[in-house]
Parts: sequence; C-alpha cells; structure tokens
Amino acid sequence: MARRRGIMSEKFKVELAKELGFYDTVQKEGWGGIRSRDAGNMVKRAVELAEQHLAANAKK
Repeated sequence: MARRRGIMSEKFKVELAKELGFYDTVQKEGWGGIRSRDAGNMVKRAVELAEQHLAANAKK
C-alpha cells in the first residue's frame, strides 16, 4: 500500500499547534493524541491563512 503524502508540512503543523495551544499534547502523545476538535481547528486556521495569502497576492 502506498504511503499518503501530507499536504501540510510538519513545520507548518507545529506552528499551527503552537498558535492554537495544543502543541504540548503533540509533544507528549504525537499527532494521534490531539482531539478531533483541535484537528478541525488546525485545518480551519490553515484554510484562513491560505485565503489571506491568496487575497494578498491577488492585489499585487
């Protein structure tokens, strides 16, 4: 079975986890230890940042 490649880099996920306040859980338990709500908030924040980036580049 082929291994899936993640869309978000590990560095970006760590930055988001720190920003959202659950990086300590990631350090202790790994990504599998976070709550579903935290994962959802992480994706939501990543989408917000992507939209902001696209809007800023569209104005140039």
